[in-house]
Amino acid sequence: MIICKMMIKNYQIKKLTPSIGAEIKGLDFTKSLNKSDYDFIYESLIKNQVIFITNQILSPTSHLNLAKSFGEIESSHPVYPHLKDFPEIVLLENNRDNPPDTDVWHTDLTFKPNPPFASILYSLEVPPFGGDTMWANMSDAYETLPQGLKKDIADLRAIHDMSDFRNNYAIGEKDGLAIKVIEAHNKFGSTIHPLVKKHPVTGKPHLYVNPGFTNQIVGMNSTDSRRLLNYLYDHMNQPKFQIRYKWSKNTIAIWDNRCTMHFALADYYPENRKMHRITIINDSRLKN
Repeated sequence: MIICKMMIKNYQIKKLTPSIGAEIKGLDFTKSLNKSDYDFIYESLIKNQVIFITNQILSPTSHLNLAKSFGEIESSHPVYPHLKDFPEIVLLENNRDNPPDTDVWHTDLTFKPNPPFASILYSLEVPPFGGDTMWANMSDAYETLPQGLKKDIADLRAIHDMSDFRNNYAIGEKDGLAIKVIEAHNKFGSTIHPLVKKHPVTGKPHLYVNPGFTNQIVGMNSTDSRRLLNYLYDHMNQPKFQIRYKWSKNTIAIWDNRCTMHFALADYYPENRKMHRITIINDSRLKN
């Protein structure tokens, strides 16, 4: 559903849902972008949480330049392989021989003390059906909680680790990936985050738990913790907070990992799906 469309300079912005997501036209990544271009992309991201730029030829170098305009880049992923000669670019390729392996709502790398700010995903091959990605707005999810519950969770914290992610791979090793996941779990261990955070740019509070990596609420027994987390997950998993995006080839998606969670649907096996992704550690526009 198109909510609004506007022109800013030579850019066209089309909002895709009332809560989250917008599509941008008027950019060409085969040409050099200037600071005002990058600033516009950043501002659009902050406003819409996830943005899509279609019909783009994005070379690995251009991909890196775009990512660097936001902040420091993650040097490598703890589990997934990278593009040859570009360790910062994660290669996400699934097919008959390498079935899709993530099928859960999550916010990237929340098992780290300082999870990344954003990610940039570029589609090189898309399946003829399936393979959509969903994103959810955690600010709106928080805003619509009952006032009493907001007070109850205001000071709560939760443990995040790779437990479920790790256990899924431990069922059957695939090209050594299970070992990599276990090694990453041993390396990073667990960390603690508040259930509610405030966005550093907008100031809006947002929920900060996710089914992929949130394990236990601190100070609660396992039964009460699971009951509260499941309630929050059910609340967060409402269509009114979400966008479901149908990929086309040569599309760029950029999302704010601080206030969203996402879900890559694993419903296209045995078809091919190939993506390049860069993760951005911090937001260079924030003043220290």
